[in-house]
Amino acid sequence: MKNSWRRERSANSLPEVFSSINVPKDAGFWRKLMAFTGPGLMVAVGYMDPGNWATDIAGGARYGYALLSVILISNIFAMVLQHLSVKLGIVAERDLAQACRDHFGKKANFVLWILCELAIAACDLAEVIGSAIALNLLFGLPLPWGVALTIIDVLIVLLLQSKGFRWIESIVAGLIFMILACFSYEIIISKPDIFPMLKGLVPQKNIITNPGMLYIAIGILGATVMPHNLYLHSSIVQTRNYDRTIAGKREAIKFATIDSTGSLLLAFFINAAILVVAAATFHTTGYQDIADINDAYKMLAPLLGTTAASIVFAVALLASGQNSTLTGTLAGQIVMEGFLDIKLKPWLRRLITRFIAVIPAFIVALIYGDKATTDLLVFSQVILSMQLSFAVVPLVMFTGSKLKMGEFANGKILNFSAWLISAIIIVLNLYLLFQFFFGEG
Repeated sequence: MKNSWRRERSANSLPEVFSSINVPKDAGFWRKLMAFTGPGLMVAVGYMDPGNWATDIAGGARYGYALLSVILISNIFAMVLQHLSVKLGIVAERDLAQACRDHFGKKANFVLWILCELAIAACDLAEVIGSAIALNLLFGLPLPWGVALTIIDVLIVLLLQSKGFRWIESIVAGLIFMILACFSYEIIISKPDIFPMLKGLVPQKNIITNPGMLYIAIGILGATVMPHNLYLHSSIVQTRNYDRTIAGKREAIKFATIDSTGSLLLAFFINAAILVVAAATFHTTGYQDIADINDAYKMLAPLLGTTAASIVFAVALLASGQNSTLTGTLAGQIVMEGFLDIKLKPWLRRLITRFIAVIPAFIVALIYGDKATTDLLVFSQVILSMQLSFAVVPLVMFTGSKLKMGEFANGKILNFSAWLISAIIIVLNLYLLFQFFFGEG
């Protein structure tokens, strides 16, 4: 293929909000950065969704602060891949789904689309279950009713979409800072040991030599990068009205990467905080078998001596679940339009995605109750793991191609790092899948 991108259809990604947010041309650094701030926060949501909570809680309760280094490494991996996603969207002006449609044949694209839809449904499933558990913990609402209630957020998303993209970004940012505030409070009252916590940021040999620790470490690392985030980020960076010139794109990549990296640092703090609270509260008091969101909620109040500890924990969980609603909606729209060039009305697209998640969650909650719902949450992460390599490999391949990216193609060091990260993530996810289906636990 001699040309850089094959474009039978030239529609922009998310055309209703494409280039809709103005970037001041002659403004200083901080004003421009504020104009680009937002997409990174929306992507960071995927790194703190309810599906990540169980591994963080289990890691902290069982092994103290030792696995903090794994969360740090995971975030560094995420920063690199989200930077590539930013580059693809800004330079090529294609989201990852469109780029795949331009490059691969119809059969390959159909398979990639099906896999991606499964991943989005799995992510939505985690969000539904997380929100339902939070509603149950806060208000005693039975899990089946909590699952059914999550359908209402369809109306909220539609209302926000009609008001403009900045509204969605603002709500997401507000919910992230609510989660941040909740866990800042949890850390203060749990009084973690500072020096062991700092030591935990340095990788230790026993993470590899201890099989139980290795399994949880792989769970944290292997399921960190959410595949739908790579599609989402490559699209929503195009909402900015920057100069579509070489210099304009270079500047846009710089500011969008700062936004992305800063937002993922917030996600690192929140994930680390979940593990730290579990370590300080459960590991040090002998409750090392806590690995369940419900158990963590019940034990926080008596161990920390205040009911506020459990309430704040559940509020953070609810905010985490609801945040995923907004990003999942957009990711679903981007993937369907990008791979198939099929445009559904947002309310119809959202209803389809939500019912795919709600129906199995409702049935499991109704028949089997709390424990099975938690198992379903774990299974949703396995589905996400299965799809991840099918998003990461095309992204690294496209951004490393001079034919497609011109002078913006990945340099040798970045390209090597990206392929190495991809290989590590793929191997770890394959190991996770093997353990899930054939291992003992």
